Amino acid sequence: MFVKAALSLLSLSALAGSALAAPFNPATQSLDRRYLSFDNWGGYSSLDNFDNFYGVDNFSGQISEQVVVEQQEVVCESVSIEIVQQKLLVLQEIAKQIITEQICQVETQTIVFQQYIASCSHFSSDLLRTSGLEAGYDSSIVDHFGSFYNSDGSLSTSDLGFSGSDIGQNVIVPSSNWNSETSPISVGNAFNAAMGAITGQTF
Repeated sequence: MFVKAALSLLSLSALAGSALAAPFNPATQSLDRRYLSFDNWGGYSSLDNFDNFYGVDNFSGQISEQVVVEQQEVVCESVSIEIVQQKLLVLQEIAKQIITEQICQVETQTIVFQQYIASCSHFSSDLLRTSGLEAGYDSSIVDHFGSFYNSDGSLSTSDLGFSGSDIGQNVIVPSSNWNSETSPISVGNAFNAAMGAITGQTF
């Protein structure tokens, strides 16, 4: 269960690596932002069908709604912060492995990594409860974690059978201590402190 929870928090490792990963604010940003098509961008065949995953108008995979799975409540289990950091670092390095071992064109590596960072950054808004979405994870996507590697330890090249538009259809929301009266301020302070550590500024 913790692997599932950790995988859903993969966005935090990407956030730590980019000061540009700011939360989505529905009051000032539009889900209808238009993006450049990256199908065969620059003439690189490695970008064939790039837009099919999230869509040409949704480079970062922003979703506007979720389907929360009705099932027995998943209870959040507090563990040592070092254990969480270890597992997130493993996930971060797996992302690097996938990008560098399975994309040979350096321009494509760059585009895919920026898409990955932008997609992960949306989770910040969920944690802040400003996106209108629950702070949870898609269990059907997480279930593919075990298919990353072949039995010999090499990265699998199998099609996992889903697209970016499928995310958010089977969301599990673990319990938390969110308090609608006090948490917006305290979580906002936590976010500002983290951003200050990333950018070297004091908030």
